[in-house]
Amino acid sequence: MKDWYQKSGEEVLKELHTKKEGLSSKEAAELLKKGENVLKEGKKKSTLQVFAEQFKDLLVIILIVAATISMLSGNVESTVVIVAVILLNAILGTVQHEKAQKSLESLKLLSSPTAKVIRDGQKIEIDSRNVVPGDILLLEAGDMVVADGRILNNYSLQVNESSLTGESTNVDKEDAVFELDMPLADRTNMVYSGSLVTYGRAVVAVTGTGMNTEIGKIASLMNATKEKKTPLQASMDQFSSRLAFVIMIICGLVFLLSLYRRMPVLDSLMFAVALAVAAIPEALSSIVTIVQAMGTQRMAKENAIIKELKAVESLGCVSVICSDKTGTLTQNKMTVQDIYIDGITMTPEDLDISSQLHRYLIYDAVLTNDSAIVEGKGIGDPTEYALLEMTGKIKVSHHYLRDLMHRLEELPFDSDRKLMSTKYHLHGVPTVLTKGAVDVLLDRMTHIRTSEGIRELDQKDREEIINQNMRFSENGLRVLGFAYKEVEKDHVLSLNSENGFIFLGLVSMVDPPREESKAAVSDAKRAGIRPVMITGDHKITATAIAKQIGIFEEGDLAVTGAELDGMTDKELDEKITKTSVYARVSPENKIRIVDAWQRRGNIVAMTGDGVNDAPALKKADIGVAMGITGTEVSKDAASMILSDDNFATIIKAVANGRNVYRNIKNAIQFLLSGNTAGILSVLYTSLMALPIPFAPVHLLFINLLTDSLPAIAIGMEPAEHDLLGEKPRDPKEGILTKSFLLKLLMQGTLIAACTMTAFHMGLKTGSPAVASTMAFATLTLSRLFHGFNCRSKYSLFKIGFSTNWYSLGAFIAGVILLHMVMFVPLLSRLFSVAPLSGNQLGMIYGLAFIPTVIIQISKIINNRN
Repeated sequence: MKDWYQKSGEEVLKELHTKKEGLSSKEAAELLKKGENVLKEGKKKSTLQVFAEQFKDLLVIILIVAATISMLSGNVESTVVIVAVILLNAILGTVQHEKAQKSLESLKLLSSPTAKVIRDGQKIEIDSRNVVPGDILLLEAGDMVVADGRILNNYSLQVNESSLTGESTNVDKEDAVFELDMPLADRTNMVYSGSLVTYGRAVVAVTGTGMNTEIGKIASLMNATKEKKTPLQASMDQFSSRLAFVIMIICGLVFLLSLYRRMPVLDSLMFAVALAVAAIPEALSSIVTIVQAMGTQRMAKENAIIKELKAVESLGCVSVICSDKTGTLTQNKMTVQDIYIDGITMTPEDLDISSQLHRYLIYDAVLTNDSAIVEGKGIGDPTEYALLEMTGKIKVSHHYLRDLMHRLEELPFDSDRKLMSTKYHLHGVPTVLTKGAVDVLLDRMTHIRTSEGIRELDQKDREEIINQNMRFSENGLRVLGFAYKEVEKDHVLSLNSENGFIFLGLVSMVDPPREESKAAVSDAKRAGIRPVMITGDHKITATAIAKQIGIFEEGDLAVTGAELDGMTDKELDEKITKTSVYARVSPENKIRIVDAWQRRGNIVAMTGDGVNDAPALKKADIGVAMGITGTEVSKDAASMILSDDNFATIIKAVANGRNVYRNIKNAIQFLLSGNTAGILSVLYTSLMALPIPFAPVHLLFINLLTDSLPAIAIGMEPAEHDLLGEKPRDPKEGILTKSFLLKLLMQGTLIAACTMTAFHMGLKTGSPAVASTMAFATLTLSRLFHGFNCRSKYSLFKIGFSTNWYSLGAFIAGVILLHMVMFVPLLSRLFSVAPLSGNQLGMIYGLAFIPTVIIQISKIINNRN
């Protein structure tokens, strides 16, 4: 039996029961019932496996040892609580993993590619999972191939099939028929799912979807779902392992010291266990993950979809944003403003189809154009469907013209040539129609057409065209030049064909700045971030828009790609800080600009939407793809996707990134300062030969229950008003800096001092159990109060309670849990809590509140200015 590549286009259509006009909606719906166009995922870890892995952590192993020692000492209640807490922690970790998997699946759905197909004779855009065998797929540069298919019509198509074959070079495609058996890489009349269109376009009949594709057979796309640890997670893992090592050494010393003081072995072990439990921040890794997850959800609500968690951390360090102009800083709603033809400027409404000169310009605008307007919605490049809307204003149907005249050949647009050419029979004469950048096209024109006929293009004509282009550009208008030439019947369209043109006219379009762009640029500069415009537009046009929104200021430079090519790296390094606009750039230019900023130690965010942007997006620290106009290649290369294609969203994401990092740091400060208090308390009693101040269950209760809620609440803290007024943080600076550790030690010492004061007051009663209960209650309550201190560097009087109700709720919940343990008999027995008098309770409340009073007063003094 013949394979698809061995059949002609007609045979393929017949066997698939389809036609070039595509399937009907009803036929497609029936075929979709047989299965969606998705790959079945490989075997995942079972929930039981994930649960078992929660016990691999060294800190958890120390807790298991603590439970064992507690059991050997005959303390059944403590053993039960420790085991219950360990199991609870494992359950929470498992639930968090399952949630992360679901979030990943949701993200895959959200960023899944779309496909352009012909259904019911109309060009429409659908979700790739809804593509079925028999669909007529329309491919163009920038698209991801979403299914296997046989090429019916080929227009210089080039495809990168590295995901399937491993070959990095692009493959030239054709619509030939092969009779002999051929290996996959040589089947040039086929396209395969998972490959990327890098050049040209084609019409394809879908032959296989989902697991029936070549890539489905080998399931190689599963590599894309591998998860990596973020720099912050790696840093925290390293911190945890070092902490565990230090804990074991200190515990060993405390154990030996206790034996030296002739304490019973089990009591000595319990002392060491208490210290270990006090030192371990059991909830730390979960809190960091939860805060990051909440940050990404908040960003998603604000149209910034984070593909990689590390992007959240890196966003807080961004110091340069290299942004495309069209659609990001501007509205991406191109509208034709003025037309220059026959030496005069006119509006679209002034075009006259009865004029042959005007008619040829209309032909060029409609036929050298791959976009479409379906039910009022533009599909394709905004510049191209603006041209279709232009012809609609004079009641010329682009559908009618395209049905009347069929494209014979084409040279698709690319960023190097900055031209697009097509070949048609116009009034029976083979004609090449071309549109493109005025400066490029002008060098290729030899004649000009006016209402009086065709004549040679002289110097005066050239100067007038250049001046008119300049006038349009100075007003921030984008300008396209249009030309044509008649050719012989046997003429084959090639790059050499793009010469000897007859000038038709210029069409100017406006893409106004987004209303929010100016404010966003201002916010970026206030945040210490340098905004830079990088665009393929004319230098004057780009500078005009950059001035309007505040990117280009007095004394700044605007550089073209050609000028950049002429610079050495040293010259670029000297000018990089003064250059605000790069115009007429190539993909190589973009990479070089990013590299130059990175050489200076800057963290660079780069926006992009095209195939050619992918290398620069990969090169940048934060690649930002456009969710609406972006190609699948650019989205695949990026670490963040803007679902609204808006520059202002990047600034919001930067603010969110800074806030997430600040909240994580504050949550870590809260957890570690509280644990420092516990460690100092246990060490103090050990050195002073006093009884154990806490049972291990006391410390587990604090670390996993009453501490977790305030830490999560700190992660919900909204951004402060001056967050964008701060400079970007140094990415090389870790969380545990000297000043941070000094703050932990001071706050921990303060809480420990009040805790030990309560402990000594309890010892005066002659009951170690009362002393332990007073120390436990004071430490718990003071840490709950301390949650308010760690919300911000500012005092509570400045930030207020109402800005974060989660914090108040966490405090109340913690206080309720503490009092349940103290006053509910069953819980009192489980947590080894002794009854207290009213005076003792009053002492606990007073002592627990003292550290917060002192810390709040110091904040007021420090932030007085």
